[in-house]
Amino acid sequence: MTLLLNDSYIRQLLSLEDIINGIRSGFAAYSLNKEVTWRKSVSPLPGGKASAAVLFPGLVDGIPAYMVKVHAKFPGQNPAISGVIHLHDLETGELLAVMDSSYITAVRTGIAGALGTDVLSRADARRVGIIGCGVQGELQLRSLTLFREIEEVYAFDSIQGKADEFAGKMETETDLKVAAVSELAEVVQNSDIIIAATWATEPFLFSDQVRPGTHITTLGADQPGKCEVSAELIESAKFICDDRDLAVRMGAIAGAGLSANAIDAELGEVIAEKKAGRTAPDEITVFGSVGLAFQDLVAAWHVYQRAKEEGVGEEYLFRGARYQSSRAGNQGSRTENQDSRARYQSSRGRNQGSRMRNQGSHP
Repeated sequence: MTLLLNDSYIRQLLSLEDIINGIRSGFAAYSLNKEVTWRKSVSPLPGGKASAAVLFPGLVDGIPAYMVKVHAKFPGQNPAISGVIHLHDLETGELLAVMDSSYITAVRTGIAGALGTDVLSRADARRVGIIGCGVQGELQLRSLTLFREIEEVYAFDSIQGKADEFAGKMETETDLKVAAVSELAEVVQNSDIIIAATWATEPFLFSDQVRPGTHITTLGADQPGKCEVSAELIESAKFICDDRDLAVRMGAIAGAGLSANAIDAELGEVIAEKKAGRTAPDEITVFGSVGLAFQDLVAAWHVYQRAKEEGVGEEYLFRGARYQSSRAGNQGSRTENQDSRARYQSSRGRNQGSRMRNQGSHP
């Protein structure tokens, strides 16, 4: 039987704290052992703004499963990122679960970004600038509070009113002092840490703006055609990525028109102490994150285990134990599927209100 888990179930079962250790150890293992090459394939959709993507296979030592994620990005929709995660048994290929991908993607991106920020920032960095005040901007700030103390936050968004909304919400939820600013330069000049999570296609961060010792985490450049950090800033800084190949094909390096020569290390190599991260207080560091499939597996496996323990979700029989091509042979399985489908539709109806309340946009 396959377990079906919608957005409402997943939000009950997954929190930011749940996956910190798994993401940290997963980064190191990923960079040190690439026996199986994982892939991320992105294709634009008609109109030029939306895209479809497939990430596979998500693998982590110690987890007896692998993950395939199929999702889409539609800027302006709510949520902007949606799709499904397929969780399979690593030995048999059995489809263990199908689950909504939106919240899992948001949470794992939040923790991965905050981990890179914490590893590469100065130890005394306490002032944070958020550029892009969508859901991922919120999750980056929440996640970073789990790694270090923050004293001041500056928020900027190109859409009027979003920074003010962000500031009010984050001050209430985190007890942090959050200032909404109207000029990008004010964020850059006042921040020790700059986190960018936007849809930008042209760079807006340049070396003459950034103070010595600043750390920048760029999350928006996660597919071809997107860019937040200029080439000259990357070349003058220490640049750390999550995956070299992806950074060159579709990440911050690609967006800036640079080559792999601009990459100093992968974050996993820094965490494993195989390569250096920040080496001086006045060094400018940049972490460029594309997002990796192992991160989805860490979160999806946690959700699956919790769901099994608590009896959460709906079970569905896609195929009988003995699949037969004859209509007569499959009649029993078809009947069971119809019953399961009816129960799942009923559950969807019960959860519709909760799902609508929980939707948010990803930057």
